[in-house]
Amino acid sequence: MTNQNLTRSLKKAAFRVPAMLFVLSLVPILGGVARLKNLSSGAAVTAENARFSAAPVPIVIHVITATLFCVLGAFQFSAGFRFRWPSWHRRAGRFLVLCGVLAGITGLWMTALYRIPTNLQGPMLYWVRLVVASAMVASIVIAVLRILRRDVASHEAFMIRAYALGQGAGTQVLILGPWMLFSGETGGLTRDLLMTLAWTINLIVAEWIIKRRAKPSPHPRTACRKTTWNSLNSRLSSP
Repeated sequence: MTNQNLTRSLKKAAFRVPAMLFVLSLVPILGGVARLKNLSSGAAVTAENARFSAAPVPIVIHVITATLFCVLGAFQFSAGFRFRWPSWHRRAGRFLVLCGVLAGITGLWMTALYRIPTNLQGPMLYWVRLVVASAMVASIVIAVLRILRRDVASHEAFMIRAYALGQGAGTQVLILGPWMLFSGETGGLTRDLLMTLAWTINLIVAEWIIKRRAKPSPHPRTACRKTTWNSLNSRLSSP
């Protein structure tokens, strides 16, 4: 495949990955928007939302930054966008680092300091959330340090891991939805286990993607793509 044909192929596929990731993010985004709407409209305080009314700043920051991280971050993983607009990739990346770190820190704050009902968060989920948020922030920081060293492959790997953790809510919808529909349960240990499973699945997929991209392929078409991808990485790593 010539570079011209590859460029045309990347142009067609530019929206494919972002579209799939946006669909995964859609329900959590709508849930976050609904949460902010309730806060701004002064909805009745209940046992399940009292923590947000008492301290709204962390949830507002979390919803906004997590939404931007998941939606705009999806374009960072599109080879078509990176190939055609490398400067946009760099500028958006700096902004998304801030969003991801704020989303992780506010996630830690809410987990540690909000009084969350036990039916929505048991002891296991409490610790899992602390680990996930910490790992997300740590992955972003490591990714930044790696790109400063011009280590594009390692930078990309850690950003994939951070994004996988940030997308936990989307996978949780896919797993929890059917369980709640058929069992009628909305909380408890099973809910905590299924939420933990969602993050685990995301990390497994992330590691599979990382290893798949790093693995050389003898196929001529893949080799051509690898050559162009290496060229793109060189452009992205240049100041």
